[in-house]
Amino acid sequence: YSLQVQVGSSPVYRLERKLGKGGFGQVYVGRRTSGGSDRIGPDAIEVALKLEHRNSKGCNYGPPYEWQVYNSLSGCYGIPSVHYKGRQGDFYILVMDMLGPSLWDVWNSLGQSMSPNMAACIAVEAISILEKLHLKGFVHGDVKPENFLLGLPGSADEKKLYLIDLGLASRWKDAQSGQHVDYDQRPDVFRGTIRYASVHAHLGRTGSRRDDLESLAYTLIFLIKGRLPWQGYQGDNKSFLVCKKKMATSPELMCCFCPAPFKQFLEAVTNMKFDEEPNYVKLISFFESLIEPCTPLRPIRIDGALKVGQKRGRLVINLEEDEQPKKKIRLGSPATQWISVYNARRPMKQRYHYNVADSRLRQHVEKGNEDGLFISCVASAANLWALIMDAGTGFTSQVYELSTVFLHKDWIMEQWEKNYYISSIAGANNGSSLVVMSKGTPYTQQSYKLSESFPFKWINKKWKEGFHVTSMTTAGSCWGVVMSRNSGFSDQVVELDFLYPSEGIHRRWESGYRITSMAATADQAAFILSIPKRKMMDETQETLRTSAFPSTHVK
Repeated sequence: YSLQVQVGSSPVYRLERKLGKGGFGQVYVGRRTSGGSDRIGPDAIEVALKLEHRNSKGCNYGPPYEWQVYNSLSGCYGIPSVHYKGRQGDFYILVMDMLGPSLWDVWNSLGQSMSPNMAACIAVEAISILEKLHLKGFVHGDVKPENFLLGLPGSADEKKLYLIDLGLASRWKDAQSGQHVDYDQRPDVFRGTIRYASVHAHLGRTGSRRDDLESLAYTLIFLIKGRLPWQGYQGDNKSFLVCKKKMATSPELMCCFCPAPFKQFLEAVTNMKFDEEPNYVKLISFFESLIEPCTPLRPIRIDGALKVGQKRGRLVINLEEDEQPKKKIRLGSPATQWISVYNARRPMKQRYHYNVADSRLRQHVEKGNEDGLFISCVASAANLWALIMDAGTGFTSQVYELSTVFLHKDWIMEQWEKNYYISSIAGANNGSSLVVMSKGTPYTQQSYKLSESFPFKWINKKWKEGFHVTSMTTAGSCWGVVMSRNSGFSDQVVELDFLYPSEGIHRRWESGYRITSMAATADQAAFILSIPKRKMMDETQETLRTSAFPSTHVK
């Protein structure tokens, strides 16, 4: 690569030592070959050059996505200035101010820990920077110690904090309409850095303001304690294990040995809703008690946070406690529960049986069939079966098999030959399964998959082929998902979580989706929500969570 760089109307720079890599690009020191006067600004003798190859992920047949973000954010508080940009040879190049060490470097030089007072200064300044970034309609998407830099050592800004690397930034606010972007979840998409990512990012949910703040909370705790409880996982399912651990670690445990404000901050940001506007002033006020009152002695300048305070007279405002305390989530205590879903229907005959042992199954089904009922739904808890039988299925004939093999292939193939289709399935902890197949379903073709992790990639592939999920279950940690053609659904989405995904389900309900299948392992719960092709007369749906089978509620 030529060691001379010149883009747009910039001076000529000589490429020197590498400073690091950020997102999809590499960053080098550039030194002017002649002239120049200042240490920072467009006329600086030394600058930072961010090079991105035109074939890299960030450059989709054009300048890097990050350039658009810098254009929208030019002059934004705490974001470094871009002085020149352009293409030279195969590289897109940004010319920016040289900055000092990252918070990671500072943490390392302090013996891999940091005083809570210094972390509090970082907290209030970082919240201010994120507030200004969010005000412009963007979320950063990769908040971590490596992406916060101090100003150039020996310069006037050496104690000033900057947020760099906008390669993963995205809009939380639509540029045209000014509305919040829509909620979505794509469990196969992960963006960010595993150690600091929010739980929602792990689960593939659309990024919003809460995610930057959750990553900041993990960053602060890391700087003080020197490690996070989920460090050290390896292997293909690292992201899954880290997310599970994040969900299972209570704020008390995570913030032990940290002063109270850090726990308050973590609790506040992990309880936020998808489109909730953060109360930045309140978040900043948590840390006031830890901040050195004497300005010259502060390790980090907190101009941004002070500006917020000056508007109101001082840094901390006494917030009226008009807010309802929120229900705490992520308590770290696993629970087993029944989740039942109720759909409003015209009156019809329906009966339920639960805690049914293998040997008693047959008599319940035969009795139901005699009364003109078919099985509409099966489930399993603690190796016992539960079934719902009713008169509203529209089936004309039904067979079922109880097998010690999870979704016994030979039997299923045999029934497909006779034009039976899988209408409901349940798997038990011991690996056995109950498969119910019926005639009179609308289905024209079926396919099913067994998988040790939730098979979202397969589901996504099958959606493109015109299939929809029509039933699913788990046996132990193994998922079984059945997809059918001609399902009667026009669209389908997935909600996958380590807890009951209440917010996601409510958002989907508001968009006209209804739960049509669900299953859970000991770790995860998955809900399939669908939009029916034919508008239902009454489309009310409720869910209930109970510790025992909800027999009284069903009635």
